[in-house]
Amino acid sequence: MLSASSGKSTLKVVHKHGPCSPLVQDPNPLNHTKVLLQDESRVKWIQSQSSNGSDGLKASATASLPAKSGITIGTGNYVVTIGLGTPKKDLTLAFDTGSDITWTQCKPCVGSCYPQSEPIFNPSKSSSYANISCTARSCSQLGLSGCSGSTCLYGIQYGDKSYSIGFFATEKLTITPKEVIDKFEFGCGQDNQGLFGRTAGLMGLSNDKISFVGQTAAKYGKYFSYCLPSSPSSTGHLTFGKDGRAVSSVSFTPLSTVRQSSQFYGISIQGIAVGGNRLSIPSTVFSRGGAIIDSGTVISRLPPTAYGALRTAFRNAMANYTMAPAFYMFDTCYDFSKESRITVPLITFSFAGGVDADLDHNGIFLMVKTSQVCLAFLPNQADGNLTIYGNTQQKTFEVVYDVAGGKLGFGSNRCS
Repeated sequence: MLSASSGKSTLKVVHKHGPCSPLVQDPNPLNHTKVLLQDESRVKWIQSQSSNGSDGLKASATASLPAKSGITIGTGNYVVTIGLGTPKKDLTLAFDTGSDITWTQCKPCVGSCYPQSEPIFNPSKSSSYANISCTARSCSQLGLSGCSGSTCLYGIQYGDKSYSIGFFATEKLTITPKEVIDKFEFGCGQDNQGLFGRTAGLMGLSNDKISFVGQTAAKYGKYFSYCLPSSPSSTGHLTFGKDGRAVSSVSFTPLSTVRQSSQFYGISIQGIAVGGNRLSIPSTVFSRGGAIIDSGTVISRLPPTAYGALRTAFRNAMANYTMAPAFYMFDTCYDFSKESRITVPLITFSFAGGVDADLDHNGIFLMVKTSQVCLAFLPNQADGNLTIYGNTQQKTFEVVYDVAGGKLGFGSNRCS
């Protein structure tokens, strides 16, 4: 944890598989293929939500997505550490802008619990823990809920065999030593299934009343930002609230609603440029299926028409470099093993409101190895599918969510 100042709290963000991570690393670390398989599962799950938003059970899943590395669900890749209970117990959670409920594994594990780095939270050892009643308004706001006697139960299903089930409760949540939230509503999971990468659970940052953003609206004004580090060995931050200073060098684009899926943060992509040259992509290509920004999807998914134009322009600009075999679903890869200097064309995404995000190599390439470096975008199956602006393209940007103001900001080069 980093700092607290007037109206603002900041947490350190690290990659869950990096040397800065507090998590005990799995002896069988994830490779690129496994990470991408997870990512594909997450994308399918998100797109099923955007087209089937009326289903109650799926709507709850929407709320809660990835908690680290589940082959079944996609994962956030990035984690923060918070304190829960009295006395405070530190827990490492994946944070996710596509999920509503914040939850952690709890003792006793009535069903099953997956391996996590820190000791599993024991509510019986906390003097500030309290179950929520079945008659409470917050219980009725859950997408999937039930009762055990008069006590509220929650359930989160992730579109596959991953899930978390337990008591919906209140507890003292410590963000920083000076920033403490009393009676924070969270899921105390006693039956949790999935590969969650040794995190204790998930911090939900969607635009929902029961998400962290919704519950802390009075304190932080539904305003948060993050900067995702460029590599697993670097650190970024997750900040809640404004610090009173003007947001310098941050350009804002309007947030929008995506079909029936209000938990996702919708954006309007206007176009793409390669090397300063705007691609000939009809504006309807992006508006047809809609677009969201997502902290948990690793690789951005584009309409096939847009991806085809991007790939062609990028290949033309990189014609002097030796191409490498395709990797997984990535069809534009290069062999840089014999290159001493590489010139990469800037890729620019243009959003509504005249906002441009210029991507450098951190947001352009997926490095499998120096002899196989791939263009880090993938096409959807159809132009009508939901476009997803993923976390690879967000690296090193300050991404500002002014939810109350209905806008999203981008500021470049805010972390390494």
